Amino acid sequence: MTTQSLSPLFDDSRVNALSQQLTNIFNSSALSLMVSIGHRTRLFEVLSLLPPSKSEQVAHAAGLQERYVQEWLNVMVVGKILDYSSSDQTYYLPPEHAILLTRATSPINMTSIAQYVPVITSDEDQIVRCFSEGSSVGNTELHRFHEMVAEDNAQRVVSALEDHILPLVPELLEELKLGIDVLELGCSRGHILNKFALLFPNSQFTGYDLNETEIETATHRAQSQQLHNVHYQVRDIARLEEVEKYNLITTFDAMQEHTAPNKLLRNIYNALRPDGVYFRQEIHAASDVSGNLNHPLAPLLYTVSCVNRMTTSSAIDDFKLVIGREKALQSLQDAGFTHIEIKQLPHDVVNDYYVVHK
Repeated sequence: MTTQSLSPLFDDSRVNALSQQLTNIFNSSALSLMVSIGHRTRLFEVLSLLPPSKSEQVAHAAGLQERYVQEWLNVMVVGKILDYSSSDQTYYLPPEHAILLTRATSPINMTSIAQYVPVITSDEDQIVRCFSEGSSVGNTELHRFHEMVAEDNAQRVVSALEDHILPLVPELLEELKLGIDVLELGCSRGHILNKFALLFPNSQFTGYDLNETEIETATHRAQSQQLHNVHYQVRDIARLEEVEKYNLITTFDAMQEHTAPNKLLRNIYNALRPDGVYFRQEIHAASDVSGNLNHPLAPLLYTVSCVNRMTTSSAIDDFKLVIGREKALQSLQDAGFTHIEIKQLPHDVVNDYYVVHK
């Protein structure tokens, strides 16, 4: 059967366009896996320090097996990430590419994002079962996901905290230097809060998270840095019942993990002192999918929402990664907040930053 026989209105150009798009998707998916491997093995860091080099030289410098390194290098060449000289069989990472591929250039290093594809697809069998049965996947079964998110936050938030994020609220910087009480909800492994505590020794910091392992890691890291002004507790942040205790409450990539965000926001409102600030990092997106058609990372964000956020929740209707500005604003207003600013950073296409005054 030819495509023309399907319908007189059948448009062959749409078939060709989608065929090309699918080809690009398959190639990009494969490259994403290999970029992730390059990130985890630090091959990009090694290459950024080398002149044009043969595969055995790259492998030796990285302390890796040459045969695997050679194959990986060839993937990077056909993916147009590395330059290659066929005359002497050398590989080279241009500095214009290295700036986006190495940890030293945080927060604009993009390689940590590549990890999402192999990590979220490692549980494909269980995800397929969720589609069929409506079941869920336990958080502990999602291999490396929490580790990856913690690393991504450390790179995208911690490295930008002092020079980019905190200056979004100039008066807050001065208050932190003088000394205030700060609470982070969903603090994970403490990357962000430990940085706060290091920068502002006169302030007191508290971190709550439901994951006991994450809290143990955060506490250990604080102790190893001799940070005496930060304390962590295993606590369900949905049950926050404190009243006018904090000058600043923060949530970084945490609100979408709760099935009763409106109640939590009202509790945050109550826990803030009268002149307090709620600082929130949220995915930069619209609430309706039609508003995200031109978002540069929309397919990745919706994929993470579908195969991680939903599959780890028993309340699928409420649990999603992409909340969007419209719903976020409405929920903040419903909680009682009236002065809300949304800010962005030039280097960060993923996040919005909400500065919310009580």
